[in-house]
Amino acid sequence: MINEAALLESKTLRDSVLERTDVLNRVKALSLLPDGMHVTTAMVAAYFEVAERVINRMAQRHRDELTVNGLRVLRGEDLARFKGDTLSLYPESYPQPRSSLALWSRRAVLNVAMLLRDSDVARQVRTYLLDMEYLARTLPVEKPAPSEGVPLDDRIDQRITHILGKTVVPMFNALIETSGEHRQELISLREDVQRIEQRLCDHDTRITDLEHTRGPRLYTGIMASIDAMNWREFEHHVAVLLRRDGCTDVIVHGGPGDRGVDVTARTADGRSVVAQCKSFAPYRPVWSGELQKFLGASRVQHAANVALFVATTSFAPDARAIAETYGVTLVDRSHLEKWSAGVPLPVLQ
Repeated sequence: MINEAALLESKTLRDSVLERTDVLNRVKALSLLPDGMHVTTAMVAAYFEVAERVINRMAQRHRDELTVNGLRVLRGEDLARFKGDTLSLYPESYPQPRSSLALWSRRAVLNVAMLLRDSDVARQVRTYLLDMEYLARTLPVEKPAPSEGVPLDDRIDQRITHILGKTVVPMFNALIETSGEHRQELISLREDVQRIEQRLCDHDTRITDLEHTRGPRLYTGIMASIDAMNWREFEHHVAVLLRRDGCTDVIVHGGPGDRGVDVTARTADGRSVVAQCKSFAPYRPVWSGELQKFLGASRVQHAANVALFVATTSFAPDARAIAETYGVTLVDRSHLEKWSAGVPLPVLQ
């Protein structure tokens, strides 16, 4: 079995286990920024229970390795964009950096756990990681249980319904009926469980929305290349698509001072177009508040004839309702894939 010291000394060994980022939450809950993808240096230090200067010194010593695994420092326009899209939405909870901000991915945080010597939490992560690797290498592979033709997502839904809906909630109902002193606490816990069940169902709906069909993908590789773009490259990609569909006067405005839109253009028949471009992780939907903000910019400030909201993810139901009511055209992940593959956007024709 690989020992802990080997991980500290061997980059090759560290690289071989960097995909197991799930071990972080198995040892201790890792709080994330509102984008659901990153943490700050202060949050990394809090997770490993060390001083922030310890993380900074380690980052300096291993900058190249950590950068490859997701550490990046935002400055200038990139920092302003991140503050506007993410941190400014939560002013009471997250500090607003002035000149730069280091963002760590989950992979980079796991990398820290394999480099940080003087942290009990880091040692626990390494131990857990090595135990998982040992089991994966030594235990025989069990035959999968027969599915009886039921799709995986349906089996998961059935299991969730059984555990939460048929077991946990009735248990709380029985306890509430017989409890006096802790009745209100039990009611609150039952509501929490029901919210979790609803969130799991909502998550399943979003996944289904992203997949749309279970058939073969016609545009393999397109979204992978789009996901690899930064926000500036994504805005220019949308500008290219607008030009391809016959638009003229296409201008990219993204960044500070963009007045709430990223791209403006004019259709072949003279209608004005404004577009908002959001490069989000696929599991992070566009919420209604972001639609409302764009609605004000597109209709009030720009008086646009065509308002496009283009995103690399899905849209929450409330956001879709707003778009339908006020005539905003939503281009979600599925439509963006087809548009990028050459299918014209009907609203531009």
